Amino acid sequence: MIKVKWKGGMAFEATSEMGHNVIMDAAASVGGADSGPRPMEMVLMGLGGCTSIDVVMMLKKSQPELVTDCEVEIEAERAEGTPSVFTKIHVHFKITGKELNVKKVERAVNLSAEKYCSVSKMLEATVEMSHDYEIVDA
Repeated sequence: MIKVKWKGGMAFEATSEMGHNVIMDAAASVGGADSGPRPMEMVLMGLGGCTSIDVVMMLKKSQPELVTDCEVEIEAERAEGTPSVFTKIHVHFKITGKELNVKKVERAVNLSAEKYCSVSKMLEATVEMSHDYEIVDA
């Protein structure tokens, strides 16, 4: 169970089932203090974390000594008006390593997007999802 508790103003503290806390807040322009990410940013952060975990786990199984870093950049478009839901999300992976196998990186990214990442699978029902990757030689 997730708990969300009002902390005053437009700030809320979310507590995970395992006891981890995150402060979310609204922009100053709507009465917030900008003390934490917006809830919709948290959705994208969850997507980034979910898919990154998948990709690193798969690459560490097939190329454990070669992978040295993984970064994900996510760009999103939202609908105008209310509700301002996501309409497009693009996930860009930057995988760093030594002589990484391009096919294995591509396979890991595709498997995460198409099969394993629960957040991605949930969002794809209503959002146009895309992904790509680049390999940086360490």
